[in-house]
Amino acid sequence: MNNRSPKPGLGGHLAICRFDHWFKNVFVLPGIVAALAIDPSTRQWGVAVDALIGLVSIGLIASSNYTLNEILDAPHDRHHPDKRSRPVPSGRVSVPWAWVQWILLLILGLALGSLVSLTYLWVMLALWLMGCVYNIPPLRTKEVPFLDVISESVNNPIRMTAGWYISGTVLEPPASLLLSYWAFGCFFMVLKRYAEFRSIGDPELAVTYRSSFSYYTENRMLSSAIVYISAANLLFGAFLMRYHLELVLSFPMIAWVVGEYFRLSLWPNSPVQSPEHLYRQKRLMLALVACAASIGVLLFVDMPWMHQLFLPSAM
Repeated sequence: MNNRSPKPGLGGHLAICRFDHWFKNVFVLPGIVAALAIDPSTRQWGVAVDALIGLVSIGLIASSNYTLNEILDAPHDRHHPDKRSRPVPSGRVSVPWAWVQWILLLILGLALGSLVSLTYLWVMLALWLMGCVYNIPPLRTKEVPFLDVISESVNNPIRMTAGWYISGTVLEPPASLLLSYWAFGCFFMVLKRYAEFRSIGDPELAVTYRSSFSYYTENRMLSSAIVYISAANLLFGAFLMRYHLELVLSFPMIAWVVGEYFRLSLWPNSPVQSPEHLYRQKRLMLALVACAASIGVLLFVDMPWMHQLFLPSAM
């Protein structure tokens, strides 16, 4: 039997880039679509080229953040039943070279981002800085209860802002839309924490993996999930009342996505612990596609009768 420890290699270094997580960059696309709907002057073919460059740029910045996360999480991952086999804690990565990789990915991502626009470059830098805030002591917000969820989910509105500026619009993105996107991200993230906590099954062992679990309980996480999803829908309602009332028809689809994700989070060894594999959940994917399609269509549809229906009945 071969009991030799794994040696650092290219495979390990590629693995900590988490290229399979690049699918999260689809959260850039709603920003592009929203900008195209609100600002018709942006509807030009050049947007497609900028979108391609921008998606690769944000993917490299995300991989830089993932690399940092893998390096700094390794001591904690050794206490997790599954994550102990990750490349860094298992010895398949040279840590000094991983630090170099972290910076090189940043430089490449910013260089590509500058080809889109200066504003987009600043958005990419903001995304990278949030990765530092989330991972690097003494801030390391991932260890602070509730702030861990809030600070990681801020990547959602940053991605939407990136998509917004890819469109080339000179308008500012609506604050209500960004805040709603943030709150939806908090809902999904706290249920991911909830699923992790239940999967570990031992509160003392859970704390060795994630120190914020010293405060979290299942009830606290589920209660906060209700707060986040309530805020998300309230803020989305504020956005649609100001910008595009027709989006109210998308609420059944949004509720479907929320319900499906919540259902999955309650499963033993829930798949929401690994978002990169959620594409295997057919019902959730069907709900997401239906939701995205309905919002995408409704953004470009005018229904004057709806505006009459929602007129104030008293002044």
